[in-house]
Amino acid sequence: MNVLVAYGSKHGATAEIAEAIAGTLRDEGLDAVCREAGDVKSLDDYDAVVLGSAVYMKRWRGGAKHFLRRHADALARMPLWVFSSGPVGEPNADEADSPWLEPPRIVERVEEIGAREHVVLGGRAPRGSRMERGTPEAFRDRRNWEEIRLWAQRIGAELNGAASGLGAGPRR
Repeated sequence: MNVLVAYGSKHGATAEIAEAIAGTLRDEGLDAVCREAGDVKSLDDYDAVVLGSAVYMKRWRGGAKHFLRRHADALARMPLWVFSSGPVGEPNADEADSPWLEPPRIVERVEEIGAREHVVLGGRAPRGSRMERGTPEAFRDRRNWEEIRLWAQRIGAELNGAASGLGAGPRR
């Protein structure tokens, strides 16, 4: 099974998450490639997609947003998982009440297309930025590599089940 992990990244943190997801999927026995979303012209060679984007000022990166729009019909016919990355800084007592919000139109579109899951992953403050300097060192990089690997392993297990004829369960 060929899996595309496509991403939109400005400073490289989301690209690193996408690479970790693709690597975990390869460890799970899948053929996974990782590419900048804006560079993908066709989904013909892929059986499933994981799409991610950094979120800045409540907006997805343009390449990821355009990927979703350009390939919507194909994505609706294949397994799709989506992630957003971005939260940095000191965690709130209740993450559910976090002021960090995802772009509502993107969330709506992902649901319309039928993504199996949409998760929010911690991000990293851009190196050398005012944001980095203004964030306590312990909270500058909120990417949880174990959480990322576990999520990718669940995707791999679902795809391997589909490939072996066991079915991948209902689409969400």
